[in-house]
Amino acid sequence: MLTALAEANVNVDMIIQNEPHTAGDGADMSFTVPRSDLAAARAALEPIREELGIGDIASDESMGKVSLVGAGMKSHPGVAAKAFTVLGEAGVNIEMISTSPIKISCVVSEDQVPEAVKRLHEAFDLGADAVRREDVAGDHRPVVS
Repeated sequence: MLTALAEANVNVDMIIQNEPHTAGDGADMSFTVPRSDLAAARAALEPIREELGIGDIASDESMGKVSLVGAGMKSHPGVAAKAFTVLGEAGVNIEMISTSPIKISCVVSEDQVPEAVKRLHEAFDLGADAVRREDVAGDHRPVVS
């Protein structure tokens, strides 16, 4: 499945797989792609659905993502707890969570992104330059030769 998406030049970001709830069922897999890649992703997956045993292909164009990024996260216990508490108290429903040693990403409803960013910004006492839109193309990264 991911090979088909790569061949269609679809940029897959968050990938989350859950174990099946009942024996004989396949695992559920959720992933995010940029909105601009959504049609290409669906077109790449439809022809291989039956072959791979893929059930429904659902998409939600109203999703947004909020991430906390920083190398110091793994040495500061409680970052995730604080982030989830802040978002919960703000009424922001987290639909998916992905973590790494330097990043916590939460998929939320697009209309809740501004409030989530504001609340996390306040909770972690971030400066105005700490809030950036995601650059899925990686254009902000230096070129490595």
